[in-house]
Amino acid sequence: MSSEYIISEPTSMDKEILQHAVQEQFKPDHILRFPDASQIHFNEVEKLRLEYKNILRIDHLWDFSSLSKLELNNNAIEKIQGLDHLINLTWLNLSFNKIEKIEGLECVQKLEVLNLSNNKISVIENMDTLENLTHFFISNNLIGQLDNVLYLRKFKNLAAFNLFGNPFLNEGDYRFFIAAYFPKLMFLDSRILDQKTRKEATIKYHYVLEKMRLEELGLHQADEARQRHEAELKLHRDAFVEFLNGSSLFRTMFKDDPKAQTLHCAPGVDSLIQRFEHQMGELCTQLFERGLAEHKRRETEVKSFFSCQEKAVTDCQEKASQMLAKFNHEHKERTEELQQLSDPEVRKVKIDHCNDEINRLCKNLMTLEFQLVSEMEEKIKTFESRISDMVKHFSEIAQGMFSHCRDLEDDYYQKMQIVAAKILQTGARDARKEDLPDDVIMLFEDRDAVIDALATAHDNHLLKINDRETQLTTGISAWKEALIKGIRDEELKRNRMNISDIHRYVDNLREQQEELI
Repeated sequence: MSSEYIISEPTSMDKEILQHAVQEQFKPDHILRFPDASQIHFNEVEKLRLEYKNILRIDHLWDFSSLSKLELNNNAIEKIQGLDHLINLTWLNLSFNKIEKIEGLECVQKLEVLNLSNNKISVIENMDTLENLTHFFISNNLIGQLDNVLYLRKFKNLAAFNLFGNPFLNEGDYRFFIAAYFPKLMFLDSRILDQKTRKEATIKYHYVLEKMRLEELGLHQADEARQRHEAELKLHRDAFVEFLNGSSLFRTMFKDDPKAQTLHCAPGVDSLIQRFEHQMGELCTQLFERGLAEHKRRETEVKSFFSCQEKAVTDCQEKASQMLAKFNHEHKERTEELQQLSDPEVRKVKIDHCNDEINRLCKNLMTLEFQLVSEMEEKIKTFESRISDMVKHFSEIAQGMFSHCRDLEDDYYQKMQIVAAKILQTGARDARKEDLPDDVIMLFEDRDAVIDALATAHDNHLLKINDRETQLTTGISAWKEALIKGIRDEELKRNRMNISDIHRYVDNLREQQEELI
């Protein structure tokens, strides 16, 4: 009887099927590696064949993190799912199933070959993350629109795809269409695209291609501009000076204040506002530029620290490697000499000597690690002190700048009170002579309303300035704390791992020594 694991009834993909599939793939010379199913390590499996299993649902693949090739063709699968953990998958065959929609491929970003032939798919979609795709097969499906194939133009590495057996074939000879829109494609429907076909396609679709080229160029330029803008915003956020270049803070202060807007229509106010905006803009721009410069200084300091840290760790590793190489060479000689001894007393002395050397190695490695810990602690303290000084220095500069902003607001408020007092003295009748808007005239007919509007606006302006100052100072302080904490946590983690490795290595040496007794 054949050893083939045949399933006649529809079934789900479970652990038993997966274990059997893995065992089937190993040749007789691999039997010792996996003596029984319980010892199979799914995270080490790189290829998996599950064709002709009558599988209904893709499932239980979360442990196959090393899988690069998966064959699931000729089953009864209706939906693409369960692939989220296959981050190293490069080949996926789902042909001859019952799939109706392309989906569930977001996490298989390394995929190069995708075979969806002989399914029930009507739209090519949901493949945006497959940037490495080189071969795509979707023959004998239900793709009704030839234009839908243009979705594949985004895959710059695409060298071959199969499309035959789809309804859009009724639209005529689509080879010219494909050759024109995919100039780098080498194979279509398992046939090479020759130069004659390419040349005829270029002539036939010349104007359409030129229009598409210009459109794509525009989109590309717009995308580059967007990326530059986002990079600038990120730099500004990292420097804690976002939206401080120019009049952004000023505009924020006057936003959503209808009564203040009404007051601005009064005579003499416009020049006050322009002067106030100019002064605020100059102050904020100074703070913005200083913030970028200080950010650059901090970045330089951070890079310098990590460079020194890496050098210290590398130097320690090199010393440890030299120490281990010397020990291993001498230990091998001692072990070989020990194996030749037959006298129990002499063997005991030699074994004791070997144990002493192992203990000495452990002590030397631990000493080396503790020296590195002490060195790193000093470096971290120095770094923390320097970064703290930089943060404090910039915070003080920012607080001084925001204090000037408050002084400007106080000066503007006082001058606005003077302007308002003059208008109130002239009265509403004279205000009408100035041809002012009705809402301004009505406001200045009520003295208390004018005073309240000015006071409310002043308080709101100061609140916006204070909020922006708090945002900057708390933000940069939190950044410093998170940075230092992250460095200390990583150093502690490194130290614990090294100590654990030393103990594990030494314990292994001692176990080997015990076997010689």
